[in-house]
Amino acid sequence: MAADWIIPDWPTPPGVKAVSTTRAGGVSTGVYASFNLGEHVGDAPRAAAENRRRLRAGLSLGHEPHWLKQVHGTTVARLDVGPTHGSADAAVISKPGEACVIMTADCLPVLFCDQAGTQVAAAHAGWRGLAAGVLEATLRSMNAKPETILAWLGPAIGPQAYEVGEDVRRAFVGASAEAEQAFKPGKVPGKWWCDLYLLASQRLHRMGVRQIHGGGFCTYTERERFFSFRRDGETGRMATLIYRE
Repeated sequence: MAADWIIPDWPTPPGVKAVSTTRAGGVSTGVYASFNLGEHVGDAPRAAAENRRRLRAGLSLGHEPHWLKQVHGTTVARLDVGPTHGSADAAVISKPGEACVIMTADCLPVLFCDQAGTQVAAAHAGWRGLAAGVLEATLRSMNAKPETILAWLGPAIGPQAYEVGEDVRRAFVGASAEAEQAFKPGKVPGKWWCDLYLLASQRLHRMGVRQIHGGGFCTYTERERFFSFRRDGETGRMATLIYRE
Protein backbone atom coordinates (compact mmCIF):
# COMPACT_ATOMS: atom_id res chain seq x y z
CA MET A 1 0.00 0.00 0.00
CA ALA A 2 1.37 3.45 -0.93
CA ALA A 3 2.66 5.37 2.09
CA ASP A 4 0.56 8.48 1.40
CA TRP A 5 -2.79 6.76 0.90
CA ILE A 6 -5.34 7.79 3.51
CA ILE A 7 -6.75 5.12 5.79
CA PRO A 8 -10.02 6.43 7.27
CA ASP A 9 -10.05 6.80 11.04
CA TRP A 10 -13.51 5.53 11.94
CA PRO A 11 -14.77 2.63 14.08
CA THR A 12 -15.73 0.18 11.35
CA PRO A 13 -16.52 -3.42 12.27
CA PRO A 14 -13.88 -6.12 11.61
CA GLY A 15 -13.48 -6.98 7.96
CA VAL A 16 -14.52 -3.61 6.54
CA LYS A 17 -11.61 -1.93 4.76
CA ALA A 18 -11.41 1.53 3.21
CA VAL A 19 -8.79 3.76 1.61
CA SER A 20 -8.54 7.06 -0.22
CA THR A 21 -5.66 7.51 -2.66
CA THR A 22 -3.59 10.64 -3.22
CA ARG A 23 -1.32 11.80 -6.05
CA ALA A 24 1.55 9.64 -4.78
CA GLY A 25 2.67 6.22 -5.96
CA GLY A 26 1.90 6.10 -9.68
CA VAL A 27 3.52 6.27 -13.10
CA SER A 28 1.56 9.05 -14.81
CA THR A 29 3.44 12.19 -15.82
CA GLY A 30 2.77 15.87 -16.47
CA VAL A 31 -0.53 17.23 -15.18
CA TYR A 32 -1.56 13.65 -14.27
CA ALA A 33 1.48 12.95 -12.08
CA SER A 34 1.57 10.51 -10.62
CA PHE A 35 -1.24 8.23 -9.38
CA ASN A 36 -4.06 9.15 -11.74
CA LEU A 37 -6.80 6.50 -11.74
CA GLY A 38 -9.13 8.12 -14.28
CA GLU A 39 -9.14 6.58 -17.73
CA HIS A 40 -11.37 9.35 -19.12
CA VAL A 41 -9.26 12.44 -18.38
CA GLY A 42 -6.68 12.35 -21.19
CA ASP A 43 -3.87 10.48 -19.47
CA ALA A 44 -1.88 7.85 -21.37
CA PRO A 45 -4.02 4.68 -21.27
CA ARG A 46 -1.06 2.49 -20.27
CA ALA A 47 -0.23 4.78 -17.35
CA ALA A 48 -3.79 4.81 -16.00
CA ALA A 49 -4.03 1.03 -16.42
CA GLU A 50 -0.76 0.51 -14.54
CA ASN A 51 -1.95 2.79 -11.73
CA ARG A 52 -5.15 0.75 -11.44
CA ARG A 53 -3.09 -2.43 -11.36
CA ARG A 54 -1.00 -0.97 -8.52
CA LEU A 55 -4.17 -0.09 -6.66
CA ARG A 56 -5.45 -3.67 -6.86
CA ALA A 57 -2.06 -5.05 -5.84
CA GLY A 58 -1.62 -2.58 -2.98
CA LEU A 59 -4.99 -3.57 -1.51
CA SER A 60 -4.66 -7.27 -2.41
CA LEU A 61 -7.96 -7.11 -4.27
CA GLY A 62 -8.90 -10.25 -6.14
CA HIS A 63 -11.26 -8.38 -8.44
CA GLU A 64 -11.27 -5.07 -10.28
CA PRO A 65 -13.11 -2.40 -8.25
CA HIS A 66 -16.54 -1.46 -9.58
CA TRP A 67 -15.66 1.75 -11.44
CA LEU A 68 -18.73 3.90 -12.14
CA LYS A 69 -19.60 6.30 -14.93
CA GLN A 70 -20.21 9.32 -12.69
CA VAL A 71 -22.51 12.09 -13.92
CA HIS A 72 -23.31 14.16 -10.78
CA GLY A 73 -26.65 12.40 -10.38
CA THR A 74 -28.38 10.30 -7.73
CA THR A 75 -28.50 6.82 -9.29
CA VAL A 76 -27.23 4.09 -6.95
CA ALA A 77 -25.76 0.89 -8.42
CA ARG A 78 -26.76 -2.22 -6.47
CA LEU A 79 -23.71 -4.31 -7.17
CA ASP A 80 -24.98 -7.52 -5.55
CA VAL A 81 -27.33 -7.77 -8.52
CA GLY A 82 -24.47 -7.41 -10.99
CA PRO A 83 -22.06 -4.85 -12.47
CA THR A 84 -23.49 -1.56 -13.61
CA HIS A 85 -23.20 -0.64 -17.29
CA GLY A 86 -24.94 2.71 -17.06
CA SER A 87 -24.33 5.93 -15.19
CA ALA A 88 -24.32 5.96 -11.39
CA ASP A 89 -22.91 8.14 -8.65
CA ALA A 90 -23.10 5.70 -5.77
CA ALA A 91 -22.82 1.97 -5.20
CA VAL A 92 -23.90 -0.50 -2.50
CA ILE A 93 -22.67 -4.07 -2.01
CA SER A 94 -22.73 -6.79 0.62
CA LYS A 95 -20.66 -9.42 -1.22
CA PRO A 96 -17.17 -9.86 0.31
CA GLY A 97 -14.13 -9.12 -1.84
CA GLU A 98 -15.91 -6.60 -4.07
CA ALA A 99 -14.96 -2.92 -3.79
CA CYS A 100 -17.17 0.12 -4.25
CA VAL A 101 -15.10 3.00 -5.62
CA ILE A 102 -15.65 6.69 -6.30
CA MET A 103 -13.29 8.92 -8.30
CA THR A 104 -12.89 12.59 -7.37
CA ALA A 105 -10.76 15.69 -7.88
CA ASP A 106 -12.63 18.21 -5.63
CA CYS A 107 -16.06 16.58 -5.21
CA LEU A 108 -16.79 14.88 -1.91
CA PRO A 109 -16.45 11.09 -1.64
CA VAL A 110 -18.60 9.59 1.13
CA LEU A 111 -18.21 6.03 2.43
CA PHE A 112 -20.81 4.07 4.39
CA CYS A 113 -21.01 0.80 6.29
CA ASP A 114 -23.45 -0.70 8.76
CA GLN A 115 -22.46 -1.58 12.32
CA ALA A 116 -22.82 -5.27 11.60
CA GLY A 117 -20.32 -5.05 8.75
CA THR A 118 -22.72 -6.73 6.32
CA GLN A 119 -22.85 -4.03 3.65
CA VAL A 120 -20.80 -1.09 2.42
CA ALA A 121 -21.42 1.81 0.07
CA ALA A 122 -19.70 4.77 -1.58
CA ALA A 123 -21.19 7.99 -2.98
CA HIS A 124 -19.91 10.79 -5.21
CA ALA A 125 -21.18 14.09 -3.82
CA GLY A 126 -20.41 17.16 -5.86
CA TRP A 127 -22.73 20.06 -5.13
CA ARG A 128 -25.27 18.98 -7.78
CA GLY A 129 -25.51 15.41 -6.57
CA LEU A 130 -25.51 16.51 -2.96
CA ALA A 131 -28.36 18.96 -3.55
CA ALA A 132 -30.30 16.39 -5.57
CA GLY A 133 -30.08 13.80 -2.80
CA VAL A 134 -27.34 11.30 -3.68
CA LEU A 135 -26.54 10.66 -0.01
CA GLU A 136 -30.19 10.10 0.84
CA ALA A 137 -30.55 7.73 -2.14
CA THR A 138 -27.50 5.76 -1.01
CA LEU A 139 -28.83 5.38 2.52
CA ARG A 140 -32.20 4.20 1.24
CA SER A 141 -30.47 1.62 -0.93
CA MET A 142 -28.64 0.21 2.09
CA ASN A 143 -32.03 -0.68 3.60
CA ALA A 144 -30.77 -0.34 7.17
CA LYS A 145 -31.75 1.82 10.12
CA PRO A 146 -29.84 5.14 9.81
CA GLU A 147 -28.69 4.96 13.43
CA THR A 148 -26.77 1.78 12.55
CA ILE A 149 -24.86 3.45 9.69
CA LEU A 150 -21.34 4.89 9.89
CA ALA A 151 -20.26 7.53 7.35
CA TRP A 152 -16.81 8.87 6.44
CA LEU A 153 -16.20 12.07 4.46
CA GLY A 154 -13.12 11.87 2.26
CA PRO A 155 -10.87 14.45 0.57
CA ALA A 156 -12.78 17.29 -1.10
CA ILE A 157 -12.31 20.99 -1.80
CA GLY A 158 -12.37 22.88 1.50
CA PRO A 159 -14.62 25.79 2.51
CA GLN A 160 -11.73 28.25 2.31
CA ALA A 161 -11.29 27.49 -1.41
CA TYR A 162 -14.71 26.59 -2.79
CA GLU A 163 -16.38 29.78 -4.05
CA VAL A 164 -19.81 29.33 -5.65
CA GLY A 165 -22.61 31.46 -7.04
CA GLU A 166 -26.01 32.33 -5.63
CA ASP A 167 -27.59 29.47 -7.59
CA VAL A 168 -25.66 26.92 -5.53
CA ARG A 169 -26.57 28.62 -2.26
CA ARG A 170 -30.27 28.73 -3.23
CA ALA A 171 -30.26 25.05 -4.13
CA PHE A 172 -29.40 24.15 -0.54
CA VAL A 173 -30.95 26.93 1.51
CA GLY A 174 -34.23 26.55 -0.37
CA ALA A 175 -34.41 22.94 0.81
CA SER A 176 -33.27 23.53 4.40
CA ALA A 177 -32.72 26.76 6.32
CA GLU A 178 -29.88 25.24 8.32
CA ALA A 179 -27.81 25.06 5.12
CA GLU A 180 -27.26 28.81 5.54
CA GLN A 181 -24.55 27.89 8.04
CA ALA A 182 -22.49 26.33 5.23
CA PHE A 183 -22.19 29.58 3.22
CA LYS A 184 -20.01 32.61 3.99
CA PRO A 185 -19.82 35.78 1.84
CA GLY A 186 -17.27 35.46 -0.95
CA LYS A 187 -14.79 37.93 -2.35
CA VAL A 188 -17.41 39.72 -4.45
CA PRO A 189 -21.16 40.24 -4.04
CA GLY A 190 -23.17 37.25 -5.16
CA LYS A 191 -20.38 34.78 -4.44
CA TRP A 192 -20.18 32.46 -1.45
CA TRP A 193 -17.62 30.24 0.22
CA CYS A 194 -19.26 26.82 0.41
CA ASP A 195 -18.60 24.08 2.99
CA LEU A 196 -19.36 20.74 1.33
CA TYR A 197 -18.42 18.85 4.48
CA LEU A 198 -21.00 20.72 6.55
CA LEU A 199 -23.71 20.38 3.91
CA ALA A 200 -23.13 16.63 3.71
CA SER A 201 -23.10 16.28 7.50
CA GLN A 202 -26.36 18.19 7.82
CA ARG A 203 -28.09 15.97 5.29
CA LEU A 204 -26.80 12.78 6.87
CA HIS A 205 -27.87 13.99 10.28
CA ARG A 206 -31.37 14.81 9.02
CA MET A 207 -31.62 11.24 7.73
CA GLY A 208 -30.78 9.92 11.19
CA VAL A 209 -27.06 9.13 10.75
CA ARG A 210 -25.22 10.07 13.92
CA GLN A 211 -21.81 8.48 13.35
CA ILE A 212 -20.17 10.87 10.88
CA HIS A 213 -16.39 10.91 10.60
CA GLY A 214 -13.67 12.39 8.39
CA GLY A 215 -13.58 15.79 6.69
CA GLY A 216 -11.00 18.50 7.15
CA PHE A 217 -9.10 17.97 3.88
CA CYS A 218 -8.73 20.46 1.02
CA THR A 219 -7.92 19.13 -2.42
CA TYR A 220 -7.49 22.67 -3.80
CA THR A 221 -4.91 24.00 -1.33
CA GLU A 222 -3.02 20.75 -0.72
CA ARG A 223 -1.43 20.90 -4.17
CA GLU A 224 1.30 18.32 -3.65
CA ARG A 225 -1.06 15.74 -2.18
CA PHE A 226 -4.29 15.95 -4.17
CA PHE A 227 -5.60 16.43 -7.69
CA SER A 228 -7.95 19.42 -8.05
CA PHE A 229 -10.04 20.12 -11.14
CA ARG A 230 -10.93 23.62 -9.98
CA ARG A 231 -7.29 24.50 -9.40
CA ASP A 232 -5.73 22.88 -12.48
CA GLY A 233 -8.48 22.10 -15.02
CA GLU A 234 -6.71 19.26 -16.78
CA THR A 235 -5.75 16.85 -14.02
CA GLY A 236 -6.00 13.31 -12.67
CA ARG A 237 -8.49 11.58 -10.42
CA MET A 238 -8.14 10.01 -7.00
CA ALA A 239 -10.12 7.01 -5.77
CA THR A 240 -11.93 6.35 -2.51
CA LEU A 241 -12.82 2.70 -1.95
CA ILE A 242 -14.59 0.51 0.58
CA TYR A 243 -15.01 -3.27 0.67
CA ARG A 244 -15.57 -6.29 2.90
CA GLU A 245 -12.74 -8.76 3.22
